[in-house]
Amino acid sequence: MHLYLHIPFCKQACHYCDFHFSTSLGQKAALVDALCTEIRLQKDYLPTSTLETVYFGGGTPSILTECELGQIFETIHTHFTVAPTAEVTLEANPDDLNAEKLRMLCQYVNRLSIGIQTFDEATLRWMNRAHTATEAETCVWLAREAGFENMSVDLIYGIPNRDPALWQLDLQKVLALNVSHLSAYALTIEPDTAFGRWQQKGKLPPADESLAADQFEELTHELTSAGYEHYEISNFARKDHTNLVQYARHNTAYWQRKSYLGIGPSAHSYNGHSRQYNIANNARYIADIQKNTIPSEIEELTIVDQVNDYLLTGLRTQWGCSLPELSELLGTDFTQHQASDLKAMYASGWLTQEGDRLRLTNAGKLFADRVAATLFVE
Repeated sequence: MHLYLHIPFCKQACHYCDFHFSTSLGQKAALVDALCTEIRLQKDYLPTSTLETVYFGGGTPSILTECELGQIFETIHTHFTVAPTAEVTLEANPDDLNAEKLRMLCQYVNRLSIGIQTFDEATLRWMNRAHTATEAETCVWLAREAGFENMSVDLIYGIPNRDPALWQLDLQKVLALNVSHLSAYALTIEPDTAFGRWQQKGKLPPADESLAADQFEELTHELTSAGYEHYEISNFARKDHTNLVQYARHNTAYWQRKSYLGIGPSAHSYNGHSRQYNIANNARYIADIQKNTIPSEIEELTIVDQVNDYLLTGLRTQWGCSLPELSELLGTDFTQHQASDLKAMYASGWLTQEGDRLRLTNAGKLFADRVAATLFVE
């Protein structure tokens, strides 16, 4: 099974981010204690105690000290069995990754997901990132020297008012770093962010969908030409020295409807028939956990919810959606139930059926959410 831990702290707020986090670190020690208590309280949530993946997300998990990481892992090992081949990922910012910190992290995790976003200094400042362009490159080499072979980096494209050549430069630099995995996301402007407020005041233009589409196609061409598998719309992976493709196993579990437990404020959990949502408030989360109460809401998923969730996530991957699984979930033949919508999507050139699976075409990857929404059952 799969375990996610949300570390809701950052040194500073990036202008595009609407995830739950705090730049005040005064509650960090209490929050770590609360995470450990919640692990104990939730230890029976998953159908098995053996973990295939552990993922530290945020926020900025690389802000944790060795003592704090040690405390969390001691609690994990007390209540779960971590499989010997488990993928253990920690999200990190380049400015946290010096040689000493990386040697320490190597004791606890075997995969890094590094939030680089761009290698352009001016764009980093515009985004209010805490690291420099030099740190963005240097940290990858330092991580490799420390023993990390499995690394992912994040990039952002579709940035308005920016020389398009800078996106090509970002791609060239990430390919030169030869990391095993890349996640690339189109910039989205969320209302409750600095960029959202700038846009409301007319200081930032709307996202350019045409620019994002062009840069997505550049991304796909450059990465696949370099030997990466485009296995999920935003994710690319290549083979390691053992000839295994370094998919993000934890995130793949989400897309494949596997059960996972989310620990921490704003974390989500899923057990196949319901979702659990923790409160997105650090102080209230800590206070409730100290009372041995999990501050969460539970949403029971109907058959329709389960089918539509699978369409929304499964179609994003190269494996697509299994028609037998959709039919089993729905309780009737999916292809007959959605015959007219499927016919329309095939005619659009965005969707194809290969054997017993539905998959997006290359053209359809630009319209994944629209395709899924068209196929949603009611």
